[in-house]
Amino acid sequence: PPRSTLFPYTTLFRSRRTRSIFALSLLGLPLLAACDSAEPATPAPAAASEAPTEVPKAATKPAAAATPAPATPEGQAPAEGNVHALTVTDITGKTHELSEYAGKALLLVNTASECGFTNQYAGLQKLHAAYAKRGLVVLAFPSNDFGGQEPGSDEEIAGFVKENFGVEFPMFSKVATKGEGQAGLYKYLTTQTREDLRGDIKWNFTKFLVDGKGNVVKRFESPVDPMDAEVTESVEALLADLS
Repeated sequence: PPRSTLFPYTTLFRSRRTRSIFALSLLGLPLLAACDSAEPATPAPAAASEAPTEVPKAATKPAAAATPAPATPEGQAPAEGNVHALTVTDITGKTHELSEYAGKALLLVNTASECGFTNQYAGLQKLHAAYAKRGLVVLAFPSNDFGGQEPGSDEEIAGFVKENFGVEFPMFSKVATKGEGQAGLYKYLTTQTREDLRGDIKWNFTKFLVDGKGNVVKRFESPVDPMDAEVTESVEALLADLS
């Protein structure tokens, strides 16, 4: 066609932007699509922003995994006992914890006023006089368990030993060393001490030697006099360990 006829079109296509828009319209794409085409990049930051939210969830897992340690079975008893944990009552009715004697050697004796071994009170007093200043304490526990040989009251027993033997070492209230009503001290001595020391009390004036830490280390049966070498040598050795 004549050049003059094409003038409107040639004039129109001289603009580069106009040519681009026209080309897009020929492809059937809306003009608005060209403007929106730059926006799909915006979801990427959103995906990146979600990543940190995963970290706190992972970090909480160790705390959730922690569980309390198993509880100690109720009523579990210690594997070993100790004389110092026990409580006793003296002949005047005053309560004492044997821990009062921590650091001292003890000789625990069940006594009786009408026994064939009652004269051992004299030996016990001699032992007390010889070693008290060095750290030995004799503790006497009257008992009526054998032959009914300690029938008196605490007051009567205290008067008897003072008058007949001049006893100066501590005397305690009358106790049961066996059977029903057995005193806690004698339950311990007969069942919870070392295997070669435990066992029922056989008669009056059974003696237990205890070290400064409350451990029973020796047992002497009734016929052994408090001043026998068997006893005094054991006391000497124990006192040497304390010094």
